[in-house]
Amino acid sequence: MLSSYNTPAAVGPTSSKPGAASTSGADTTTSSRTGNCHHIWLVTGPAGCGKSTVAQYLASSLNVAYVEGDEFHPAANIEKMRNGIPLTDADRWDWLTALREESVRRIASGSDAVVLTCSALKRKYRDVIRVAPYFNTGVNLHFIYLSADPEILLKRVTGRQGHYMGSNMVQSQLDILEPPQADETDVICIDVGHPIKEVKEAALQKVMSITEEEKA
Repeated sequence: MLSSYNTPAAVGPTSSKPGAASTSGADTTTSSRTGNCHHIWLVTGPAGCGKSTVAQYLASSLNVAYVEGDEFHPAANIEKMRNGIPLTDADRWDWLTALREESVRRIASGSDAVVLTCSALKRKYRDVIRVAPYFNTGVNLHFIYLSADPEILLKRVTGRQGHYMGSNMVQSQLDILEPPQADETDVICIDVGHPIKEVKEAALQKVMSITEEEKA
């Protein structure tokens, strides 16, 4: 079985960035809404899990806007990663906010939905994006968490050409990774250890299923 709605995980307590809304224990997707909802589908997971591949497939299949999170990193962040220096929380706040605002802007500009890529390794990073539906009526947010064995991630990143994220950065991401917990009910979990065609189809099937449920 490729996927499930929630992935229980034992992780330590996390703190929220000052000023960010806390969503612990709450379903922020408001899936009981009816009518024509706009969706933000955030494809997440550590380097090498296939975020861009899956997200591009979803955006193309759904004919909606696609936002590549890596393109919104400031130059200073890219330089740090290129030199094998892990990003800190402080490095990520403005980046996460920019991704949230860009997703909302695409919807405001006429797109029915947005498919966004972002590693969102910690719960508090996901919480920054979770603010989007609070101030935008009719917007539903879901995370598509791509889970993979570390060896698979390392192999994939090592095979990349011309990307600033080197294989030495995979372990640094895994060190801070907080997999989604059971109460993060806006998360779809997909095991990417399967052939990529199956992974993409599983993701699309889940997206379509949720979309139909929210229309009912």
